[in-house]
Amino acid sequence: MFRSLRIFNYRIWFLGALVSNIGTWMQRTAQDWLVYDILTNQDAAAMGIVMALQLGPQLLLAPWAGLIADTYDRRKVLLSTQVAMAALGAGLGLLVLSGHAHLWHVYAFALALGVVSAIDAPARQSFVSEVVSEENLPNAVALNSASFNGARMIGPAAAGLLTVAVGPGWVFLINTVTFAAMVLALLKMRSSELRVLPKAPPGKGRIRAGLKYVRYRPDLIMVLVAIFIVGTFGLNFAVYIAAMARTEFGQDAGIFGLLNSIMAIGSVAGALLSARRDKPRLRFIFGAAGAFGVACMIAALSPNLWIFALSLIPVGLFALTLMTSANAYVQTTTTPVMRGRVMALYFAIFLGGTPLGAPIVGWVSNAFGPRWSLGVAAASGLVTAVIGLVWAWRSHHLRLHYDRTVRRRLYLTSSASEGTAADLSNEDPGPR
Repeated sequence: MFRSLRIFNYRIWFLGALVSNIGTWMQRTAQDWLVYDILTNQDAAAMGIVMALQLGPQLLLAPWAGLIADTYDRRKVLLSTQVAMAALGAGLGLLVLSGHAHLWHVYAFALALGVVSAIDAPARQSFVSEVVSEENLPNAVALNSASFNGARMIGPAAAGLLTVAVGPGWVFLINTVTFAAMVLALLKMRSSELRVLPKAPPGKGRIRAGLKYVRYRPDLIMVLVAIFIVGTFGLNFAVYIAAMARTEFGQDAGIFGLLNSIMAIGSVAGALLSARRDKPRLRFIFGAAGAFGVACMIAALSPNLWIFALSLIPVGLFALTLMTSANAYVQTTTTPVMRGRVMALYFAIFLGGTPLGAPIVGWVSNAFGPRWSLGVAAASGLVTAVIGLVWAWRSHHLRLHYDRTVRRRLYLTSSASEGTAADLSNEDPGPR
């Protein structure tokens, strides 16, 4: 489960990311509460706009961000983006502490942070393949998710308490300091132990080449469809947790942070379970989507705060199983020279869909109540699972059979493989 931590460079990367991620989650929680309960009168739609501005650049800048990751030294790109994000956190913190912060200021900082994050994401994701071998890449991706969501257990709870005690401005400044851990980790890495991977050759048409690569990979297209649907309508945690905590149950920022941390328990479990698998499978992606939909439905029907809190654990578990499996599948099945561009497209679709979904989910919460916003999340997971099942059925020409004479009476066969029995537990055939 933890085999990638034996590698020196990955070990310090993991520790630096953990500290930085704690600060990131603190800022996210404080920013959400600043918008929802301080700068507005519990306006979930305003939170959705902030999320849209922060994640929208992922969609618009993806082709160029991926090309940057495939062309330039990813380590230097990451050093630049980390310093820029620290500066933005400091700027927002000082503005809030001065008492001059307005909602449009948060919108502006969210947009600027989104631009930097759009460049950071594909470089950060594809840089992991330089730190570990291809064999250890799925494990490293899963441990990255565990780090991110382990921080999610600590960051929101700490941010909730600090927001109540000293206000969100100080939380933003603390986040600024945590970026130093990632910068230090990048500087301390042993350059001689980093893998040298091929870079995109100079010339025109490099962005188009990345899109063409994905076009002829139907398995990648289905993964991108899955993360678009769930990422757009299902993973708007900040919107529906804040709305449930404040509007449905009448709680403060401390409980909001605690609920985020409780959900992170399931998220960490999902990431660690993924780390045990040697190879990501398509069935984990679509199976987790269906389970996520069911878990969201249970959360929407929770009669009180504590049952709602417990229901967030499976929500986090299945959401992380879906995200980690999809991320690892895309990285491990993509040729290294295309990895940055494909991962940029992945994050553009995954995070860039939020500008479409977050305001819609916020509007549903305002118009019909927070429980209905969770109903939207539930529908996204169930629809994705059905799409995955139909695609698998059609692409593999599957047929369901019942035979009294065999031990496993109900089984699938594939006409594409000349009638050979093809149980659902079989391995995915991989890209063709």
